[in-house]
Amino acid sequence: MDGKTLHQRAHDFALTLPFSDVYWPFGPEYDVFTVEGKIFMIKTFLRGEAIVNLKVDPEQSLLHQAIYPHIKPGYHMNKKHWISVYPGDEIVPELLESLIEDSWNRVVDKLPKRVQARVRPV
Repeated sequence: MDGKTLHQRAHDFALTLPFSDVYWPFGPEYDVFTVEGKIFMIKTFLRGEAIVNLKVDPEQSLLHQAIYPHIKPGYHMNKKHWISVYPGDEIVPELLESLIEDSWNRVVDKLPKRVQARVRPV
C-alpha cells in the first residue's frame, strides 16, 4: 500500500468506528482520531512519508514488528504501547483495518463501563 492510500484508508475506516472524531490539537499536519476524547490513531507525515500511529498491546506490538517490516515502534509516542505503520507491500487493507479496530477497542476498554456500554455496539 502506498502512502496516499494508507492515509486515505486509515482516515475513512477510523471514522466508521462508533463515536470516532478527528481533531487537530497539535496543528494541521497531525490528524488525531479519538473516541470519547481519548486518542486511538494519529495520521501524519515523517520526513515526507505517510505514517499512521496506533495504540497496541505491548506483546502484539513486538509480534507485528517481527512479522511486518513496515510496522515499527510508535514515532514520537510510547514505544511500548504504540506502533507506526508505514507504506509497504505487506500492509494490506485488511491488516490496516484490523490494527485500527484493535486500537479503538484498546481505548474503549479503558473507558468507564457505562461509557463502554453506550459506545460499543452490541
